[in-house]
Amino acid sequence: MYEYELQQMRTSDLIRRADHARLVREAARARREAGHEGGGDSAEHDSHSRRFRRLRSARTA
Repeated sequence: MYEYELQQMRTSDLIRRADHARLVREAARARREAGHEGGGDSAEHDSHSRRFRRLRSARTA
């Protein structure tokens, strides 16, 4: 009987973990889709895309 109870606990723990992982995946997918719907006009996107970068060239003697 003890082994059966342990197996039931393991099964319920695995089901809980799978449900949690599914919720995490759904939340990440929803965040990605919400970001794509915004059209890329967010402040975070602008700050990364308009960064001035110097072109590196060899020093002349």
